[in-house]
Amino acid sequence: MSADAQLYEETFTVTTLAPQAYDRVSRIIATSTDATTSLTLDVNSELYPLSPGENITFLLAQTLNLDGTIEDVSKKGWRPPNKVGAGQGEQSLAHLWDYVCYGKVYRHEDPGEGMNIKVYVSFGGLLCCLDGPYKKLSPLRIDNVYMLLKK
Repeated sequence: MSADAQLYEETFTVTTLAPQAYDRVSRIIATSTDATTSLTLDVNSELYPLSPGENITFLLAQTLNLDGTIEDVSKKGWRPPNKVGAGQGEQSLAHLWDYVCYGKVYRHEDPGEGMNIKVYVSFGGLLCCLDGPYKKLSPLRIDNVYMLLKK
């Protein structure tokens, strides 16, 4: 996959499961293994249960295509690809990860270069906030992203 299509990848340790007002949703709070970035993320806990102390790999990418080509999903929508052996469908990045969402980057808080910035993403109402170094998070100044998780 093209390095340009992968916008941000990091391993995080889940530190807290915050109480949520919604059924089947957990809000996790996690810290990157190098302790430079924090992650607050809503996850469908029925599909992808997480516990404090677990490590997860988190990836934001522009495409699921292994060759890095970017499709315009705004015209046709996005649906998860079929798993191998479960029907038709080409191999994609989604096959290599456990949990995949498509969402919109809706806000940046940028106090100035050289400082930490915050990036906010909505995955159909499941929210994500990354707080970390400008240099790591500045590639996220785009409209739409795929989020992929694996343990």
